[in-house]
Amino acid sequence: MRMKEEPTMTTPDTQTRRLPASQKYAFGIGAIGKDAICNLVGAFLMLYMTDTLGLSAAFAGVLLGAARIWDAVNDPMMGMIVDNTHTRYGKFRIWLIIGTLINSVFFILLFTTCGITDKGTLMVYVSVMYILYGMTYTIMDVPYWSWLPNLSSDPRERESISVVPRIFASIGGFLVCTFGLNLINYFNEMAGDQTVMQTQDNGQVLNISVTGFTYAAVAIVVLFIVCIGITCAVVKEKPTVGEGKAEKTSLKEAFAIIIKNDQLVAFIGLLLTFNLCTQILKAFAVYYFKEACGNAYLYSIFGYAIIAEMVGLFLFPKIAKNMEREKVYLLACALPVVGLVLLFALGYVAPSSTAGVIASCAFIFFGSGLSLGTTTCCIADVIDYGELKFGKRNESVTCSAQTFLMKAASAVAATLTGVGLDVIGYNPEASGAQSAGTIMGIRFLMFAVPIALAILSFLIYKTQYKLKGARLDQLTKDVNALHAKQGRK
Repeated sequence: MRMKEEPTMTTPDTQTRRLPASQKYAFGIGAIGKDAICNLVGAFLMLYMTDTLGLSAAFAGVLLGAARIWDAVNDPMMGMIVDNTHTRYGKFRIWLIIGTLINSVFFILLFTTCGITDKGTLMVYVSVMYILYGMTYTIMDVPYWSWLPNLSSDPRERESISVVPRIFASIGGFLVCTFGLNLINYFNEMAGDQTVMQTQDNGQVLNISVTGFTYAAVAIVVLFIVCIGITCAVVKEKPTVGEGKAEKTSLKEAFAIIIKNDQLVAFIGLLLTFNLCTQILKAFAVYYFKEACGNAYLYSIFGYAIIAEMVGLFLFPKIAKNMEREKVYLLACALPVVGLVLLFALGYVAPSSTAGVIASCAFIFFGSGLSLGTTTCCIADVIDYGELKFGKRNESVTCSAQTFLMKAASAVAATLTGVGLDVIGYNPEASGAQSAGTIMGIRFLMFAVPIALAILSFLIYKTQYKLKGARLDQLTKDVNALHAKQGRK
């Protein structure tokens, strides 16, 4: 029989069969570069603006938050564009290539001053570059994650596939968070730029001058382009030529798809709250270790703990196979709470303990890995649910909500960081000698807020998200029946 002759899946036409390992891992490799890009922005852009460029923390925070207002329109619009794209190369790959190349340019410009020294002009320049960076990142990120649900329609296969790009994304985050400060410091020493030097309590000197950030951005861009190039060269995508007669999605319909899909709204709530938890933690971590613990390089140790996130992602399919998803997500939200409480206590009894930081962060990031695995599967299920509800699949419009949420969480975290630092009296000129009130404020924002958000995320999953258990099984049967009726294989 034909199914025995063709046991593996080579294109999206054979969605219910297994995806070849070469394509599965090639798709995942693309996430290394793209997440290295967003982690440099998420982890170090605030530090770059406040301590390197000397811009106020409040300005930096408001800028990063305000830019996301445009994304509320920009991201669904990009999803609509991808869904309406019909070419012989498909609809995902072409935009992934275009977005990667354009975003690379603005990413480097974001970490370059172009010789501007006037503070007012510099504020305008950074604002424009950051907005353009965000817009062009969307062009690349929406088609990447929209491609993932099309690699398989089987929930178990999706659980296997979904963890791969998340693991590789964690590798990208691990590289930047662990070695970022050291890389910036190294490039500055190599270039002889000693414009911004900060001495830590332990005597170590932190060199965060502009040149180091620029060179680090260039190095990450090279990694970015190579990784996305591998994805585009190896992963198969069927042509979308001939689908042009299908009804196109308007911008109004794109917003309706997001707003009227009750399970997408629930997914947005649980994903946004958990991402805010981790993004706020990452945003304050560099300030916490630098000021409250007196050693900025502990942030590199903090980065090493991302290995636990990879372990969580790697074990997710096995854990999900033997445990209900709701229990998996409970574990995902509970472990970060445990880790944060432990890290908070260590801040008083052993603030410079490397082993303590690693142990605390292992709880946090293992839980984060389980959350990433769960939510990646959820978005595919939400797409199926939307197809049954509205009669149109619209992967890219739905996934654009996820892209917006990731950037929104990063921006809200950055806004809270910037405004929060300003409110609690953070002074870049007094590095290592902040007031007791400022240190207490950093501790509160670093721990209390993320703990509350992790708890809220699970409550949303438990009470509002319905695509689990028997209802998910029935959804899968209904979608497969619909596809069979439409003549899809």
